[in-house]
Amino acid sequence: MNLPLHLGWLGVLEAALIAFAAGVAAWFAWRWLAARAGWPPSRAIGWACVTGLVVGAGIDSWNLFYLGVARLESPVYARIALSKIHDPNFLGTRVVLEWAGALCGVVLGWILARGTAGGSRD
Repeated sequence: MNLPLHLGWLGVLEAALIAFAAGVAAWFAWRWLAARAGWPPSRAIGWACVTGLVVGAGIDSWNLFYLGVARLESPVYARIALSKIHDPNFLGTRVVLEWAGALCGVVLGWILARGTAGGSRD
């Protein structure tokens, strides 16, 4: 699914909200899987964080990493690399807020799950 995000700060906030939703969904999926497998909640939290980050911030994080590692010695190579990135001007900001959104989504899912667990320590 290719979502057409806005450019600038609005696009950054949209991407962060998508990562936030991915973090919440990842937490509930891993919580269900951990309950079936008999895992402790800490393992579910860890895998939910990893899954939320990969789903919510994976492509932008890879693009940021690639720009730091690739040899962009000529303007042609730099132009080709930047043409493949949606809104390269806000790439770093988008990555930071996507990471924060995904991790906050996992935390919110954990808090919501603790509230619905009937007072048990999750």
